[in-house]
Amino acid sequence: MPSNHSLEKKLLTFSTLSALLFALMGIGLGVWMGSLVILFDGAYSFVSLLLTMLSLGAAWYINAPKAKRSNPHIDLVEPLVIAIKGFAITLMCVASFTSAVFAIMAGGREVDTGLALVFGVINLAGCLGTYWVLAKRGKQSKSALIEAESKQWLMDSVISAAVMAGFVLASILTYAGLSHYAVYADPIMVVMASVYFTVVPLKMMFGALSEAYDIYSKNTGAFGNTAQKAS
Repeated sequence: MPSNHSLEKKLLTFSTLSALLFALMGIGLGVWMGSLVILFDGAYSFVSLLLTMLSLGAAWYINAPKAKRSNPHIDLVEPLVIAIKGFAITLMCVASFTSAVFAIMAGGREVDTGLALVFGVINLAGCLGTYWVLAKRGKQSKSALIEAESKQWLMDSVISAAVMAGFVLASILTYAGLSHYAVYADPIMVVMASVYFTVVPLKMMFGALSEAYDIYSKNTGAFGNTAQKAS
């Protein structure tokens, strides 16, 4: 089923701007507050930004008339881009998991939970809003790239919810006089989020690679039959 190319580009552009905003906010606050989980959220948004730009480039290339004429493997571009997305997110999760484990071993991290909760509310609302737009309008675009994009934002929304849950827990422990345990809430939430979110991009990557292999096999067979007929 053909995709709505104009709507696809608009949605990818919208996703790019949203990812840029949340990446700057998350990385900036994460470094300033010394919070791994906020930094993890910002880093995920930054990776999403780079991958969305990759999707924009792929969408432009796929829909270019010259590319369709000159590249017999044009159908491989979309699944390969989705596979790259899955691989990049998996690498980020592994790196975040490693950093969080080292932080736990070093005695945890103390974070200003009040400011972190404000960030969590704003971030969660923004991520859910972006996901809602992509999921709703994505059905109209009939684009696999937009579908993969909406999955990225769904993951980011759940990460944001995990950020909030971690800081709510840290606040409760602090007010209960258990601040020596509260310092572990931040890196533990990163560990949990990293482990959980490694599954989704891996499925995305292997599913896309399987699709790419099927497309390549069909194209190779078709070219082979054409060559035999020509000879």
